[in-house]
Amino acid sequence: MAVTRRLTRRNVIGGAAAVAAAALARPSLAQGAARVAVIGGGFGGTVCARALRRLDAKLQVTLIEPNKTFTACPFSNEVIAGLRDLPQQQFSYDRVAADGVTIAAQAASKVDAQGRTIGLADGTTLAYDKLVLAPGIDMRFDALSGYDEAAAEKMPHAWKAGAQTLLLRRQLEAMDDGGLVVIAVPAAPLRCPPAPYERAGLIAHYLKANKPRSKILVLDAKDGYSQQKLFEKAWQELYPGMIERIALSQGGRVTAVNPAANEIVTDFGNYTAAVANVIPPQRAGRIAAIAGAADRTGWCPIDPITFASKLVPNIHVIGDAAIAGGIPKSASAAAAQGRACAAAIVNALAGRPPETPRLDGACYNTVAPGYAFSLRGIYQPKDDQYAEAEVTTSPVDAPREMRQREAEEAVNWFKTITEDAFG
Repeated sequence: MAVTRRLTRRNVIGGAAAVAAAALARPSLAQGAARVAVIGGGFGGTVCARALRRLDAKLQVTLIEPNKTFTACPFSNEVIAGLRDLPQQQFSYDRVAADGVTIAAQAASKVDAQGRTIGLADGTTLAYDKLVLAPGIDMRFDALSGYDEAAAEKMPHAWKAGAQTLLLRRQLEAMDDGGLVVIAVPAAPLRCPPAPYERAGLIAHYLKANKPRSKILVLDAKDGYSQQKLFEKAWQELYPGMIERIALSQGGRVTAVNPAANEIVTDFGNYTAAVANVIPPQRAGRIAAIAGAADRTGWCPIDPITFASKLVPNIHVIGDAAIAGGIPKSASAAAAQGRACAAAIVNALAGRPPETPRLDGACYNTVAPGYAFSLRGIYQPKDDQYAEAEVTTSPVDAPREMRQREAEEAVNWFKTITEDAFG
């Protein structure tokens, strides 16, 4: 829920040297003031940092994030479709600092788990008693033949909101009417599993209004996906004949790309795109592997009650980077994990046993202005993982009035979650 907060002070430290000096001057855990560092300023990291301060104002909480502005992925598909501008997705850390969180505007480059220190990009060191990793995702540029960071400038993934989002939008705007847009979707796990299909619908909305002879081809490394019947009904209702999806069993898995020719290769054929949106396989953000918290899958195994790493002591992992069972990798899930992780850390520092979390989340998908549907879930630990306790989705045959109402709810949800994290 959104919380109204009174600004009490600003404590933004732009230089890592000042952050390091402040850390060295802080009292140790034995003196009663624990130091908790959070790496990653997305929804999970910021919600966790603020929750730590609210639960125990004595905590010395530092948020390590090199970007001075956060660009949100939820609703960024609407930027691609020309329905929103990128500044509407961007948020500063001013209010986070006003809650008493120290902002270290540097990238973390090293974690010494034994010594409990973090190396920052400029060579300075920050000490901690507890560390929370919330690094989000990185692209696995080694997983798809022909696709690397240079190729992403020709065939954007747009899976981290920002420059890539605008690049894909410009490519659509420059495309001739009648062109083919190809969206390559990887196998799970990936950030926000329904988002590629939301993207297909919103791009179709743009094309229908501006380039109606164009088509969209979704090449999918999966046979099924979340809320599939809802997406398929919406596509048929709103964009008949415009969107085609080829599933894994039909030869939809992309095996290679040729950026020079804008060509995408699958098990059963090659496709030349006017615009190619290639979403590669993903893994936890790089610092997770540096810290030793990622396993061979590239993701981070955790204890589902405390979010403690199963591989490294005194480190917790939340958000997209964590292996969290039935919880989808989404902004809503990351924020819920951030709150629960903060409570677990405060209890542990106080010598109290952890409480078993019960997390809720919501996922809204907008396929046209005034047309959205949702999935809502409650998740709790079961058999050393998170499992779905309750899940409800929008009815497939709901009237348009309900789709309109859920589109309005989606906007309110975005306002609430960004207020909770940054407002």
